[in-house]
Amino acid sequence: MLHQPLVDKLAALKLTGMAEGLREQIESPSYRKLSFEERFGLLLDREWSLRQQRKQIRRLRVARFRETAVMEDLDLSSRRGLDRGLVLALAEGQWIRDKHNLFLTGPTGAGKTFLACALGNAACRLSFSVRYYQAARLLQKLTLAHADGSYPKVLAVLAKTQLLIIDDWLRHPLNEIQTQDLLEIVDDRYRRTSTLLVSQIPVADWHDRFAAPTLADAIMDRVIHNAYRVEIAGESMRKRKSLTQSGHPSL
Repeated sequence: MLHQPLVDKLAALKLTGMAEGLREQIESPSYRKLSFEERFGLLLDREWSLRQQRKQIRRLRVARFRETAVMEDLDLSSRRGLDRGLVLALAEGQWIRDKHNLFLTGPTGAGKTFLACALGNAACRLSFSVRYYQAARLLQKLTLAHADGSYPKVLAVLAKTQLLIIDDWLRHPLNEIQTQDLLEIVDDRYRRTSTLLVSQIPVADWHDRFAAPTLADAIMDRVIHNAYRVEIAGESMRKRKSLTQSGHPSL
């Protein structure tokens, strides 16, 4: 029996995983001991796994994380001031399913960005759509969107993203236009999606970083509602990395 036409048809139907699996079954005598249902099930598993891998690659590409970080690389020792149970629970993604927010705060170099990217990576693994932005670049993107007429489209994309990560949140005080832009974003996302805010500024000082008190009230009301808070303590991880000449940073 000629098997190549079957392989070619699977490839033409973009069932690449099944095509690869069929080639493997043809070349290995061990598969002949299996029933048709077992062999077909293996082909389906191969196709499913390949498609999930491709989706994960696409999600990571869209997210554009600043750090190549995964939960397995986190240092959850007590010196970081972290609640190990809470961090591991956050990695399971229920807070995203519940449409809650998350704040990561702590001093410069404490590992906030690495933790945020690791949680974002975990969310991608759970099939959530994720986007990572540094606050300054997000604000710049919004300014350009105002100028070229793409502002509604940009807001729509941000609104439907299941997890939006904004790093360096409120590092610099915002003007009224920037404050209004952020209000548009958090209002669209309120109780619909989750936002992870990373900041070296204590939450108690956030309100004063916005230009207009009324707009600040509206933003704070929306982002603080049902938000988890994780504060990272300890020495700068950048300094520790320099001293130890480590291969890559950890939290």
